[in-house]
Amino acid sequence: MGEITNEQVSQTVDAIYRSESRRVFATLIRQLGDFDLAEEALHEAFAAALEQWARDGLPENPRAWLVSTGRFKAIDAIRRRVRFDSTLAELASRLDENTAALGQEEDAGVEDDRLRLIFTCCHPALPPSTQIALTLREVCGLKTEEIASAFLTAPSTIAQRIVRGKAKIRDARIPYQVPALADLPERLDSVLSVIYLVFNEGYSASSGETLSRPDLSDEAIRLGRLLLELLSDPEVMGLLALMLIQESRRTARSSSEGDLILLEDQDRSLWNRTLIDEGRALVARALASQQFGVYTIQAAIAAVHGEATTAAATNWTQLVTLYDVLARAAPSPVVELNQAVAVAMRDGPEAGLERIEALLARGELADYHLAHAARADLCRRLERTAEARESYERALTLARQEPERRFLERRLRELG
Repeated sequence: MGEITNEQVSQTVDAIYRSESRRVFATLIRQLGDFDLAEEALHEAFAAALEQWARDGLPENPRAWLVSTGRFKAIDAIRRRVRFDSTLAELASRLDENTAALGQEEDAGVEDDRLRLIFTCCHPALPPSTQIALTLREVCGLKTEEIASAFLTAPSTIAQRIVRGKAKIRDARIPYQVPALADLPERLDSVLSVIYLVFNEGYSASSGETLSRPDLSDEAIRLGRLLLELLSDPEVMGLLALMLIQESRRTARSSSEGDLILLEDQDRSLWNRTLIDEGRALVARALASQQFGVYTIQAAIAAVHGEATTAAATNWTQLVTLYDVLARAAPSPVVELNQAVAVAMRDGPEAGLERIEALLARGELADYHLAHAARADLCRRLERTAEARESYERALTLARQEPERRFLERRLRELG
């Protein structure tokens, strides 16, 4: 233990909460066997840290201290409640037995707990939409509103999914464990979806003051690496490759003031070549398997961008072809939008605009700000200023992220 001031302990606890709270939470779920009890224990542990670390100093292993403290706080709380609710006696007895077996855990022993928690939340007994919403909330700590934005769904709907998912896990006694190897493939799709949604929220935050949340994208990549160690599957390789190549551009995506810089305007010398090379190698391995899916195709698209030393040198013909493959494998209006942008770069803005306007006419992307921003950009290039202004204004009303809003406002000013 080392001496630490009250101000330092407050700052330290805040920093540890941001970086470690979901790992601590996942371990407490394994030890306590209950989501709500683990959540309560987590907050009790951090409250105790504020008081005890100021008095006793910072422990050598804060995460292990928080896990141990949270566990004992939960057990004490259950013992007190047993006096008023006899149905908790069995739970109290089980927790006592677990505590005797656990002792003081080594920190390395909790590293895989979030992966276990993901597989628990992604159990086949839960609907896919509930699996993803529950995991984003419980594993990664995303707010209900953030998950709703990722799903393009109402927050109340997401909240209901989370509550029902936790109840199902409790009532069905779904085990907290990584499935056996034979059961992994059927559980993999939902897990990959979860990890990628976490990465996307970190790479391009759905709302707020900042363009990205590195803590989330870093965590998604860590989980992707863990999953690849567990299962050498082509789609796991593809997802990890996709995340690495996208992450390689983080530094170049925003200015020193935090403003958005489009891909075509980025300083590519700032791209992390180590991540790009690792991602490209994974793409090659996944493609060679001939058993790849949508994540590998998306990673191949990202790799084409990563190979181009300048925006002008991008192989747009290859990208249009890859988007064709992706559209057949996973049809969606967003894929069509991205392909339309690639067509505009290959064949000219008029060709891309025709596709985007057809998409918007269908109504599926009416509330998707990037669709209106893409239309506005092509209209701007065609000097159709009034239409460009109209679409930029529509995109601005829909955008929730401040850097994107500033970018759209700047484009509107440039139109005069």
